[in-house]
Amino acid sequence: MVPFLIEYLSILRAEAAASVRREPGVISIFPMQQEETPTQIRIWEVYASRAAYEAHLRTPHFKHYETTTQPMVKSLRLVDMTALDPRAMPAILRKLNG
Repeated sequence: MVPFLIEYLSILRAEAAASVRREPGVISIFPMQQEETPTQIRIWEVYASRAAYEAHLRTPHFKHYETTTQPMVKSLRLVDMTALDPRAMPAILRKLNG
């Protein structure tokens, strides 16, 4: 087993759940592991606005995630994306919720 992986995943799950539960501007934080390389983590994050994202970065739970996982992360790359059809998001979320 890779050092820190189980601990990292536990911290990540807790931070993602806290963010969605506590922050109205956080629509989704969806962590995923690559099946063939489980140390490769991708996190799909959706925010109501740029301001919601910036507010998220200032929260105590995010700061805790950032400081506790920093020694565990080999590399980090953030990729900003723009929705091609932002009107589709409500339908996607309704479908996810059944």
